[in-house]
Amino acid sequence: MLLTKIERFLRETGMPWTKFGRLATHDPRFVQDLRNGRTPRTHTAKRVEHFMNEFRRNPHAA
Repeated sequence: MLLTKIERFLRETGMPWTKFGRLATHDPRFVQDLRNGRTPRTHTAKRVEHFMNEFRRNPHAA
């Protein structure tokens, strides 16, 4: 589940959820909306996964 992966990413990196939303989707409320039951589109979910993978490879690029 995408939210579970994001929550793990946030714990691992210490990144605030609002910053994650801004960087990954240009929406600071993205994570909160997921927590409240929002279902992202397939394209958005892939973009978020890609953001997390790239950030893990190079955390200083963000």
